[in-house]
Amino acid sequence: MTTAGKLRVAIVGLGAGRNHLAAYLQLPEAFEVRAVCDLDAARARETSETHAIPLAETDFDRLLRDDEVDLVDICTPSHLHAPQTLAALSAGKHVICEKPAAGSLAEVDAVMAAEARSGRRVMPIFQYRFGLGLQKLKHLIELGVTGPASLTTAETAWRRRTEYYAVPWRGRWQTELGGILVTLAIHSHDAVNYVLGPARQVSAQTATRNNPIETEDVFAAVLCMADGSLAALSGTTGSAQEISRLRFCFSRLTAESNLRPYTHTGDEWTFTPDTPEAASEITEALASFTPRPEGLMGQFERFHEALHSGGPLPVTLADARASLELITALYDSSRGGHVVDLPIGADHPLHAGWQPPA
Repeated sequence: MTTAGKLRVAIVGLGAGRNHLAAYLQLPEAFEVRAVCDLDAARARETSETHAIPLAETDFDRLLRDDEVDLVDICTPSHLHAPQTLAALSAGKHVICEKPAAGSLAEVDAVMAAEARSGRRVMPIFQYRFGLGLQKLKHLIELGVTGPASLTTAETAWRRRTEYYAVPWRGRWQTELGGILVTLAIHSHDAVNYVLGPARQVSAQTATRNNPIETEDVFAAVLCMADGSLAALSGTTGSAQEISRLRFCFSRLTAESNLRPYTHTGDEWTFTPDTPEAASEITEALASFTPRPEGLMGQFERFHEALHSGGPLPVTLADARASLELITALYDSSRGGHVVDLPIGADHPLHAGWQPPA
């Protein structure tokens, strides 16, 4: 780490990595982008020249030997996330990793064990948590304004066409690790976990209806949450009108997100009180809400603070594990046509991976 307290970052993978780069550049007091790494040498070189980044690299292993890198940010195809995280930890680096953090519960457990041994920290990416609308709901819950939940709905109705799956690793079990459940709806489902905690029972159906791919691109699921409330999750990549929606029904208010497909956890959210008394409490509670940066910028800023204070990370591997446990249960239910109880133990047939045999 630099003497000024900045974290020196290497971004690996300049697909999603370009969004990460933009966030780091907005936090110059906390981060210095030391290197970019991509198999496309021209793209790595152009990015480094455009943003005055010292190092453009194509070799991940060589990058890890750079003593000037404190933090490796992994934005590569899904199947590389866990192996590259383990390699970076072994090289003495902190890690930020795009979703999904791993391809199975067994694999994420191995990453968690490696993190504990390494003395370094790993933060999975769930930037939707930091949208101001969702943060306001968390604030209301923490102040005891909402009452208990009864029903939650989460919709991911997006559009993905043939050109999206022309990228060779997408739509394939062994490289993308799954379909809409793993790479698209995972954000809204994490938001449900973030607000309510984990599920205790899951029932789901999946299908492939929109593109000629290996993985699912439609699903519907019903969850019984650990708090006793119910949740309905649905998603498709075949919606001509793209929307995302989160709706939480509590005893004292209903909270509903906006419908923007990729920023639905941001403002504006609608908080509808059940009584005049609840309306007053909502107004008073939101007056004490302090906004912070949203999205990747908000997650990275909080990460930097946690590293310097030694406090909890804004998103942890335990959070990623909860997300992967839900994914495992959804696939198990959809294939077996049965209700799946959580938590999932090491003896579960999909503990080592939900992907079908190659």
